[in-house]
Amino acid sequence: MAHLGSSVEYGLHCLLWLVDPMAGPASSRDLAELQGVSPSFIAKIFPRLEKAGIVAASEGVRGGYRLGRPASDITVLDVVDAIEGKKPLFDCKEVRGLCTLYGGKRPAATTGGICAIHAVMLRAEQSMRDELARTTLAFLAATVESKMPPDFPATVQNWFSGRMSARADARGHSTGPPRETRKRETP
Repeated sequence: MAHLGSSVEYGLHCLLWLVDPMAGPASSRDLAELQGVSPSFIAKIFPRLEKAGIVAASEGVRGGYRLGRPASDITVLDVVDAIEGKKPLFDCKEVRGLCTLYGGKRPAATTGGICAIHAVMLRAEQSMRDELARTTLAFLAATVESKMPPDFPATVQNWFSGRMSARADARGHSTGPPRETRKRETP
C-alpha cells in the first residue's frame, strides 16, 4: 500500500500546467480531462490546495485555478501536506512490550526510549520530508518540460484555449437575446 495516494500524483501533474503564468487559469474539469481522470476526483483535490494557498480560484467564463504563489515558492512537501495532511509515515504500536514471554510484566528496557524500529522509521520519514521540501514545483516543471517534445506545451495551451472559447461560446448562445415580454390583455 502506498503511503502517498494518487491524489498527490494527479495534484502535482495538474499543478504543472498552471506554472506558466501566461497560460491563464484552468478549470478543474479541464485539468481532469487533460489527465484522463474523473472531474469529481480532481474537484476534491483543488479546495485543499486552495486552502493551503497553493492555488487561487477565479470565477466566470474565463475563470479557473492559477497558482497562488510563484512555482519556485511551492514545494512538493507543501502539496503533499495540503492534499494528504501531515500524517506520519509509520504508526508505532509499541509491539516490543507485548511479547507473551514477558507474562504481562513489561521490563523497563522495553518501555524506555524510542524503539529501534520506530527510530529508523522516524529518520526515513525526516529524510523523505527533507527531500520533498527541497524540490519545488518550478524545478519539477522545468524537468518535465525538458523531456517533452518542443511543441507540446503550445499544443496543450491551444487545447486549453479551445476549451475555454467553446465554453464562452456555449454560454453566450445559451443565454441568447432577452425575450420580449407580452402584456396580458384584459377584457
